Amino acid sequence: MGSQLRSVLAHERVLDRPIDCIAFSSDASFYRLVPRAVVQPAGLNEIKALFVLSRARNIPLVFRAGGTSLSGQSITDGILVDIARYWRGIRVEDEGRFIRVQPGVIGQQANDALKKFGAKIGPDPASIEVARLGGILSNNASGMCCGVAKNAYHTLQSMKFMLPSGTVVDTAQPDADLRLFEREPKLYAGLLDLKERIRSNAQLTSRIRTKYRIKNTTGYSMNAFLDFDTPTQILSHLLIGAEGTLGFIAEAVLRTIPDLPLKYTGLLLFADMHAACEAISVLRAAGAAAIELMDRASLRAVENKPGMPVRPGQLPQSATGLLVEFQAGGDEEFKLNRVAATEATNMITLLHPPRFTSDASEQAHLWSLRKGLFPSIGASRARGTSVIIEDVAVPEDKLADAATHLRHLFERHGYDEAILFGHAKDGNLHFVISQGFGSPKQIAQYKAFIEDVVDVVVHRYDGSLKAEHGTGRNMAPFVETEWGPEALAIMHELKRLVDPEDLVNPGVILNKHSDAHIRDLKSLPEVEPEVDKCIECGYCEPKCPSRDLTLTPRQRIVVRRAIEELRNSVGASETLKALERDFPYMAIDTCAVDGLCAISCPVNIDTGSLIKRLRKTGHSSIAQRIAVLISHQFSLIEAAARMALGAGHLLQSLAGVRTMISITQAIDSVSRKIAREPFWKWSREMPFPRAGKMPKQIVTDPDAVYFPACINRIMGLLPGEGSEFETMEAMLRISRRAKIKLLVPHDVQGHCCGVPFSSKGFDAAHRLAVNRTIESFFKWSNGGAVPIVIDTSPCTYGLKTCRPYLTQANQDRFDQLTILDSIEFIADRVLPRLTIKKKAALVSIHPVCSLVKMGILRKLEAISKACSIETLIPEEAGCCGFAGDRGFLFPELTHSATAAEANEVKLTKCNEYVSSSKTCEIALTRATGEVYRSYLHLLEYVSRSDEDISSGEV
Repeated sequence: MGSQLRSVLAHERVLDRPIDCIAFSSDASFYRLVPRAVVQPAGLNEIKALFVLSRARNIPLVFRAGGTSLSGQSITDGILVDIARYWRGIRVEDEGRFIRVQPGVIGQQANDALKKFGAKIGPDPASIEVARLGGILSNNASGMCCGVAKNAYHTLQSMKFMLPSGTVVDTAQPDADLRLFEREPKLYAGLLDLKERIRSNAQLTSRIRTKYRIKNTTGYSMNAFLDFDTPTQILSHLLIGAEGTLGFIAEAVLRTIPDLPLKYTGLLLFADMHAACEAISVLRAAGAAAIELMDRASLRAVENKPGMPVRPGQLPQSATGLLVEFQAGGDEEFKLNRVAATEATNMITLLHPPRFTSDASEQAHLWSLRKGLFPSIGASRARGTSVIIEDVAVPEDKLADAATHLRHLFERHGYDEAILFGHAKDGNLHFVISQGFGSPKQIAQYKAFIEDVVDVVVHRYDGSLKAEHGTGRNMAPFVETEWGPEALAIMHELKRLVDPEDLVNPGVILNKHSDAHIRDLKSLPEVEPEVDKCIECGYCEPKCPSRDLTLTPRQRIVVRRAIEELRNSVGASETLKALERDFPYMAIDTCAVDGLCAISCPVNIDTGSLIKRLRKTGHSSIAQRIAVLISHQFSLIEAAARMALGAGHLLQSLAGVRTMISITQAIDSVSRKIAREPFWKWSREMPFPRAGKMPKQIVTDPDAVYFPACINRIMGLLPGEGSEFETMEAMLRISRRAKIKLLVPHDVQGHCCGVPFSSKGFDAAHRLAVNRTIESFFKWSNGGAVPIVIDTSPCTYGLKTCRPYLTQANQDRFDQLTILDSIEFIADRVLPRLTIKKKAALVSIHPVCSLVKMGILRKLEAISKACSIETLIPEEAGCCGFAGDRGFLFPELTHSATAAEANEVKLTKCNEYVSSSKTCEIALTRATGEVYRSYLHLLEYVSRSDEDISSGEV
């Protein structure tokens, strides 16, 4: 298989090792299939070749975009086609009226591109920050405000797609139908025949019209046969919601909708479900854009979070909430919304007086309640169980009864923790349960529950079994139950017309097995706390710096689970040996441990913490003792590092940079073979050692203590950096101009934030370093009387979060300290006292991971805006992957992590490129060819006066 795939794709874009296949075996559902190979095609010719190979070998072919599918739509035991890597094209057209996207584009990226035009795409799924357009289109995703009218089906302008036969159709071409007729006459005629059969059947036509008055993604988009007349338009709209079973969507042009900036939001509390549902029509008539339902169990799950209008326990057991939001494009419309909200709430009976807000932070708290519902179950579920979210829709007048009935089913089948919420304006209900599949009894429990859900939704309420998540494997056995045999027969005929061999995502939407929903279930062996907590949703993946090189956090956990399962099985396994061989590099060595995955994770998993622990267990006791010794003698290490940098640059000046690179690569090769450890690799961007003596500034009554991070004490200017002095001097000059007194301790050398030890898993050395530094902080700051200011953001974050690693005495000291990143200190205390003399035209910021985690990016942006006419934070900016010394040990990680950001930066010629971490500055300099340096240099330059220059300050 691998050799055949490599005959049509580049070698590196065929992934067929066990670790690759297992890494892609899971999506966000509770199903699992291990592909034979994963491929990453880069163009339509390669897609066509894959279709040909699939037919020749009779092997299923499945397309995968973000892998956030909730019903197993993006997994296979055949060939998995990963389109997230090379299909990320995006272009805004006609001043934001349209957007052209490829399937690998993330939904939020499309909205970011449209933002300056005051527009956005119609679909607004809760997963929009991770879901890609391939999945959004293929599942006909909707969301909270999208409803039925603004989904992908109704906002599709044109589409380019490839059929399994290899035929490419572009519906934007005037002769698209003629081309389809010439190339696919049987399909062309078959589509027209199906259209006429449906339209001549009044009962079926009426059934289709009724089904699509509410949200419905069960089965194929049968409304396409009624809404469109030409085969290409019918077929393109059938691909919307087809879950990748009819072909490959290469590109789509979507009509956009206005992005209304002014919002008015409130959480309304009702006595019971019926009272809440009776209010929906009133609120909709008033113009509410979003009406989100939360049952009592949902409210209980988030009642301790900020934003709840009442205290925990003050609500009756039957209480129900509606999160309501009005949206406006301008002030006049916003005023009308406020009036409409008041009039509407006066017409309904509430448990508590209504309180709406236009404050962005308060709105964020309210929406965090709604968005925290799914994670609340995911985080609290029993180890070894899956979290399952399903969605149904019913006519609005039946919503309260249907919700009540579903709660009875939860009780009957033993799902005491189940919660019910949804898009009330559209009659769309989501329910979340946790379910184990480790025993026949558990599987039988789930089977009986789903069958009861199907019976209630279809037969009692004539609703949709799938409202917006796509049919998937979970509801494929029940398509006939909802649609009836006649409609199902047409769906089967459609599938045969387009994909006669049934090789494109088989078993999804249409499945011959009545028990398909309980086949290929995902096993979740207990491993580590982080692993056991993971719901494999994939929300972490777009932020991961190693996503295009090795594994993402989700994939690390999937492989970790597979290893544990194989270890617990009987007999040795070649697969296990292969996984254990490849796991160290793929999962451990190339993890940046930046913690950004925890920000995106619904259940707050920091996979970096797991990797640090695995690194720790991989170290010998001798290595741990050596690390402790290094931590003890850190001042000597500083001196040795400066000497090594100096020697390296001296050798480079004599032999050339290529020779230096070759020498370190050779040392690395030997070190890996003998010591099984990588060695630092030289590069053109290697900084010079810090020149001269450490600046010493002893002052009385200081305003702050300045702690220069060890990286700035060791490393000086980057090659090509035009500054006359280094970062520490820039910090001191700025402070003097603002008449702020900084104390630089005379004994600062030898102190470390501990991050270099922590990230490598040297726990004892890390504890030693941070305890020593906090003890000195307390002494230098006169018992916490003045703040400590640190000039490197990762070091600040490491020290701000080190409390759990301190002794009790140092924890007491820590609690009295004020530790500030220089960004906070400059923005709040220095900048207001500085006079800006000139401004740079355009400044590009690389936001360091740690300042994002500390929530101070906006402060750096404010500093940059004070220093420049225009500031750019690249949309593709993310973790650079340097991660302390990863960038020296594994430069391929930083190359991969920075590629997208670098491409974006290169399109805009800036005057200055700034950051707040030396290693990140090395990474971005390496990636872009432009010299990045500390933002402190920019601020020093724009605040210079003629007096500073004449006095020798510069």
